[in-house]
Amino acid sequence: MNLKRKMFGLAVLFAATVPYGAVQARDTIQIVGSSTVYPFATVVAEKLGKKNFNTPVIESTGTGGGMKLFCAGLGVKYPDFTNASRAIKKSEVELCAKNGVTGIIEIIIGNDGIAFSNSANSAPFNFTKEQLWKAMAEHGPKPKTWSQIDPSLPDVAIKIMAPPPTSGTRDAWNSLVMKAGCKSVGKYDDLGKKKCAVFREDGAVEEAGENDTLIVKRLAADPEAFGIFGFSFLDQNRDQIQGSTIEGVEISLDTIQSYEYPIARPLFFYAKKAHVNVVPGMQEYMDEFVSDNAVGEYGYLMDRGLVPLESKSLSEVRTNVSSLKTIDG
Repeated sequence: MNLKRKMFGLAVLFAATVPYGAVQARDTIQIVGSSTVYPFATVVAEKLGKKNFNTPVIESTGTGGGMKLFCAGLGVKYPDFTNASRAIKKSEVELCAKNGVTGIIEIIIGNDGIAFSNSANSAPFNFTKEQLWKAMAEHGPKPKTWSQIDPSLPDVAIKIMAPPPTSGTRDAWNSLVMKAGCKSVGKYDDLGKKKCAVFREDGAVEEAGENDTLIVKRLAADPEAFGIFGFSFLDQNRDQIQGSTIEGVEISLDTIQSYEYPIARPLFFYAKKAHVNVVPGMQEYMDEFVSDNAVGEYGYLMDRGLVPLESKSLSEVRTNVSSLKTIDG
């Protein structure tokens, strides 16, 4: 079968999922999902736009919000990719399958560390996961000041801007910090995973939305406030903000890559195999994202704060992309 006939056949199959003629309605990739992955995806999208493809349209919806949109169905009404700052959940895979979205390709793009950041004009601090849980937990002691948790901490009001429930960063924070802190104080068995992760609702912790750039600006303006977001936003704004030390380990490219930094995690995006070769540029976008130019040791995404995968893992990711390997086999 020649390429032209093959493409026609794919288009016919794709069109069967949407109203007649709609397959011709979109020749631009649509991407949703994580605000943490968003800055990396926009750079790759711009690169693709210079290669005779339309520049992909990207919406920062948060990981959870992106998964809902991605899993809603196949066809031009639905996104081709979703960015994620944590792995897809079993419940999300089931939602996708319920709506006919199978053949999901998982691409790990690199590593990230979650920064607990404050103004560059404030003193730097070292926090333990237990201290952070005590400061943020609804079912914890609810101290008014940091010094009430530990006398070595500042005698200032606790003000933390945290990601919303739709955020993959929130999921990762809950898993890596709230769970560990709850266990450290001996309450995990009584409270359980969900209650341990509930944030305070008395004003000490504010759900600040998916706009991490806005959080950076607010931190720079308020020397007593802290914010939670991915390493790239810290790395790109070091003139305004700084990262706290966690469990005695500073956040850096090296400590994230080695996972010595206690709040390190991988970053992902997901693709619909059924859309590849139908929506122009999808394969090329994936290839560009995992290329040496982008995510190699000296790739352009490293300049944006992405922490590279070690070479063996990156090689496996590239093999999966070229073969369009899906998470369901």
